[in-house]
Order: sequence, then C-alpha cells, then structure tokens
Amino acid sequence: MSVTKDRLESNINRHISAIILHDLKDKNMGHVTVTDVVVSKDLSYATVYVTFFDDRGVPTERVEELNKAKGFIRTQLSKRLTTYKTPEIRFVYDNSLNAGARIDELLKKI
Repeated sequence: MSVTKDRLESNINRHISAIILHDLKDKNMGHVTVTDVVVSKDLSYATVYVTFFDDRGVPTERVEELNKAKGFIRTQLSKRLTTYKTPEIRFVYDNSLNAGARIDELLKKI
C-alpha cells in the first residue's frame, strides 16, 4: 500500500464521519460510525463501510439513505480534501461488529 492511499483513506474516514455527524440534515439517521474506507488503486472510487449502534430501523434502508445523500456528502468532502479529484463514494453496511459480538456470545456459552 502506498502512503498516499493510506493517508487519503484516513482523511476520507475522518471527514465523512464529521459530515454525517454535523452537516447531514437527516436526523433520523441515528448514530452512524464509519468503520473503514477502501480507496481504489487509481484513487477514483471509495467504498465507505458504516455500522449503526442503535435500533432505529433496518440497516440496509439506512445505508440506502446514505447512498441517496452521497452527492451532498461528496460535495462537502471535496471542500475539505486537498486532492485534485474527489473519489466517487459508495456506502456499504459493515456487519463485522455484529458477527464479532455473536462469536463472543457463542464462545462464552462454551
């Protein structure tokens, strides 16, 4: 991995978290956590993995709402990044935390 790619992923993670928390008008979104960002090799696409820590609805529907707002989020992101081109973003639900909790429960039962 290149230092540039790692730094860009870290910056996108930090900025998108702040944009969702402070700038997004949809207050029904609840508590959204950006768990990871993966940028393509040519730095033109970014997959943003998110998870939710409350029970405000079906996670896939909430991810769809984020994907509907990705134009606004990308515009805000472009104002904060110092790169020439802002990557296209796509939100994906990250259920690894739920899977980890389930494995923990199973291990405690054994």
